Amino acid sequence: MKKYLVEFIGTFFLVFTVGAAVRSGAALAPVAIGSILMVMIFAGGHISGGHFNPAVTLAVWLRGKCDAKDVVPYWIAQLLAGLVAALLVVAIFAKPALAALHPTWASLVVEFLFTFALAWVVLNSATAKGTAGNSFYGLAIGFTVLAGAVSVGGVSGGAFNPAVGLGVFIMGLANLHQLGVYLVAELLGGAVAAMAFKATHEVGE
Repeated sequence: MKKYLVEFIGTFFLVFTVGAAVRSGAALAPVAIGSILMVMIFAGGHISGGHFNPAVTLAVWLRGKCDAKDVVPYWIAQLLAGLVAALLVVAIFAKPALAALHPTWASLVVEFLFTFALAWVVLNSATAKGTAGNSFYGLAIGFTVLAGAVSVGGVSGGAFNPAVGLGVFIMGLANLHQLGVYLVAELLGGAVAAMAFKATHEVGE
């Protein structure tokens, strides 16, 4: 239960920060989002691995560093956290949000690419033998999200995370179609990152 609670807490603050930063119109929203992910990974990574993202959990499981019995509980904790965070944002920012319209194919491409990049960085910085015991993995992962949010946030909304996708849908910042785009592109990005990792590393690395 400790691992699942940590996954809930980290994902909650990530999704809440996304919603609050966007709804308040913060100019440095991408910095806030990348930073909260970084600090939550540093805070909880030693307990749960600091996934805070169903696509990352999928990648880590396919890579062989997450027990199969933990995958669904991690997903439940992450998605529940996203839901709770989104409802709190809705309650705080009472004025209804306007869902952004994003191009489908462009969204699919950029969400896939940056979820791949995120999972690739997680696998290489936090699960690989060559980087074991490092102190930079949270920074590397947080800055990957920051880079994605700055570069393609205007294209797709910059979720790179099904829990964030669910959250922004509940907040009214994305429509149901875009939620489907997020789920497909992000889970595929995580799975392909795991395959790429296994193709570029020897067994046990």
